[in-house]
Amino acid sequence: MIKSGAEIFIECLLMEKVDTIFGIPGGVLLPIFDKIYDSPLRFILTRHEQGAAHMADGYARSTGKVGVCIATSGPGATNLVTGLATAHMDSIPVVAFTGQVATNLIGNDAFQEADTTGITRPVTKHNYLVKDVRELEQTIREAFYIAATGRPGPVLIDIPVDVARAKCEFKKLDKVEIRSYKPTYNGHPGQIKKAAQLINESNQPVLYIGGGVIASDASKEVIELSEKANIPVTTTLLAMGAYPPGSKLNLEMLGMHGTYHANKAMQNADLIVAVGSRFDDRCTGRLDAFAKKAKIIHIDIDPTSISKNVVVNVPVVGDAKNILKELIKHVKENTHKDWLKTIEEWKKSKPLTYKNDDKLRPQYVVEAISELTKGEAIVVTEVGQNQMWAAQFYKVKNPRHFLSSGGLGTMGYGFPAAIGAKIANPDKTVIDIAGDGSIQMNIQELATAVLNKINVKIVILNNYYLGMVRQWQEMFYGKRYSAVCLNENASSGDKHSKSKQKKCMDYVPDFVKVAEAYGAVGIRVTNKKDVKTSLKKAFEIDKPVVMEFVVEPEENVFPMVPAGAALDEILTHLA
Repeated sequence: MIKSGAEIFIECLLMEKVDTIFGIPGGVLLPIFDKIYDSPLRFILTRHEQGAAHMADGYARSTGKVGVCIATSGPGATNLVTGLATAHMDSIPVVAFTGQVATNLIGNDAFQEADTTGITRPVTKHNYLVKDVRELEQTIREAFYIAATGRPGPVLIDIPVDVARAKCEFKKLDKVEIRSYKPTYNGHPGQIKKAAQLINESNQPVLYIGGGVIASDASKEVIELSEKANIPVTTTLLAMGAYPPGSKLNLEMLGMHGTYHANKAMQNADLIVAVGSRFDDRCTGRLDAFAKKAKIIHIDIDPTSISKNVVVNVPVVGDAKNILKELIKHVKENTHKDWLKTIEEWKKSKPLTYKNDDKLRPQYVVEAISELTKGEAIVVTEVGQNQMWAAQFYKVKNPRHFLSSGGLGTMGYGFPAAIGAKIANPDKTVIDIAGDGSIQMNIQELATAVLNKINVKIVILNNYYLGMVRQWQEMFYGKRYSAVCLNENASSGDKHSKSKQKKCMDYVPDFVKVAEAYGAVGIRVTNKKDVKTSLKKAFEIDKPVVMEFVVEPEENVFPMVPAGAALDEILTHLA
């Protein structure tokens, strides 16, 4: 049958079982949007293209499906870049479509032309510029296949306007095969047996799991392996929810703001079994001092990640779920009684804690959310102190229920990603835990949430600072708060603040008024005693709610491994 490029676009998305697209139209996309108008696809009109990319990301992280976004040429395409880089760093399957000027104008500096393929190549798993409508179907089908298989990631397709208008025969391809792209899914049997032997011989093993465990739906296998051999488990930020929070074997998060006992266990382990994790700098601390006593097994679907940062003893390339299933067969039961006793002593000596007084502290707010939702809500975070407090004090019960920008650390990620997650999971409570700095980076998406009746809850931990940067300035720069104070009344270290305090408004911006201006509900909490009742009230409201908790302005995130320090050089409080 003969179809236009725009019609082929719709047909391919339906074949890939896409139900929702996030984005903003533009001139070169009009042929495609004219066909979207009559299609069964749900289109979510965002207020910024970065918001569209993060929504597609949140949709994908919370479901495992491919998220889809679309933007016009030039600035529309360049506004997607941050969202694509975020998805790329965290291995999230997204397919992004961009409009492009007509093929005969490419390279002529036409209106709203940009070299989208050149700009996005470093931040995508793969990208395409389609110059012939006859290649469009194959390209779209390949893009979804590449995004979702192997190590997942974002793929971009740039479609010139004349390609969208042109017509050709639509073949309706049954399957996609790419000769040069064949991800390995089953681990080498010999390597699996070597790994099992090391595990059986170890006395102080640690399972170190990352986002790859979530991507391969391997939580069940991780639990089975750890319980069979009594191996304690530590998770990266992206693996939260992959292991039961109440288990005695759960060491919680490791790394710069990880638990004392997780970091001590890693540094004293004689064997580290890394599954779907990449030994990034936030998890290892200073590399030359990292886990010097340990042999290392590394299970990962991406061979380029193995021995990239840390040299390993036994590499096993393949899908985590498949490999763990085989590994469990060869691993013997064990107690590791002495090792677990030592870890328990570390847990008791320096647990995660904060000052429990009458002041409104951000950790208390997160604990209250965890208690009221029983750890079963989908929690999305912004980036900074809010992110770390959420990771430390929200006890996530299920995989794909904690969404956060790990690798890129993108401020402004959380709220649009929460919208994407809520659209994908309409029956779940979805909460964005935000800072007063991060939330303002994509706050315009309140309009998207309100107009589409997307019932997300935003919890702003308002300390009037770019909090994480302020913490570093306090600890390492003599409390010289340069360009971090978001409200002059907050600062004790800002040399400009004291003379202007009388003129400064209490709330800049007034988040309650901002919420109301967009048609959402705004709630402000300034007293600890009101936290739980306000949260309960917000959760019962069937509308987007912005909750502003005015917390202690100079509260810090601890534990903390300073940059350049070893994992066991961990600070649990300020001296």
